[in-house]
Amino acid sequence: MIRYAKPTTVDEALALLGEARWRILAGGTDFYPAQGAKPFRENVLDINGLATLRGIAETDSHWLIGARTTWTDLVRHPLPTAFDALKQAAREVGSVQIQNVASIAGNLCNASPAADGVPALLVLDAEVELRSLAMVRHLSLEKFILGNRRTELQPGEMVTAVRVPKEAATGTSAFVKLGARRYLVISIAMAAARLTIEDGIVGNAAVAVGSCSAVARRLASVEAALRGLPVDDALVAAIQSAPMDELSPIDDVRGSAEYRMDAAREIVARAVLGAAGHASVEKVAAA
Repeated sequence: MIRYAKPTTVDEALALLGEARWRILAGGTDFYPAQGAKPFRENVLDINGLATLRGIAETDSHWLIGARTTWTDLVRHPLPTAFDALKQAAREVGSVQIQNVASIAGNLCNASPAADGVPALLVLDAEVELRSLAMVRHLSLEKFILGNRRTELQPGEMVTAVRVPKEAATGTSAFVKLGARRYLVISIAMAAARLTIEDGIVGNAAVAVGSCSAVARRLASVEAALRGLPVDDALVAAIQSAPMDELSPIDDVRGSAEYRMDAAREIVARAVLGAAGHASVEKVAAA
């Protein structure tokens, strides 16, 4: 017999997860399309009654984003400018109606290579908080998402929050998405960048690209190339020459691997310039 449960406390949810295998239902924007017209064959744990998992809070060491926090919640919440890329990504998730119900944790647990929120969270050094009856553990987002539709989530666990360390919530950031149309589109490529700038010089740089590998990736060589540079044309030159070995794009109906690599350099440059304060960037790469 297939079971359905809608707990009202996290402890109740964890108790249920500890006794059987459940498929967790949050916003449902990935859940229902994946289910389609097929009959349910798994127990369904509806966490929409867990009010404590929705909202954003600040502690001495972290910003905490509850697992049920929606993209609209995120856009509306006052946050440091380092979160601008994440807010820009939030506005690209599906449509406004989807943004109103889709949860941030659901976006991560679905583990799509094209998940809009992942690159922007990667440049914030985000961690995932995982709870079970036995323990609470924290994993970096890079270690949590293992591949296409694969995560480190273990039986009996659920994601309860996304944590951003205060030391990473500094500087300014920007997000750029390339798709075939404005809304309701899976990205061809996307990039997020976060920079700390002092006296016109890049102090620290964090850059991530999605849809160009099985998991969105930070670009270590690009980040290293940007550090110490003046905020001028040198930024674009460094991006154009830096290796992007972390990327391994594929050919599919949205674009070829070669096109994705070219597009990745272009949108990384746009994201970096956006983070550096260049508000309107039409085209930055050489033709």
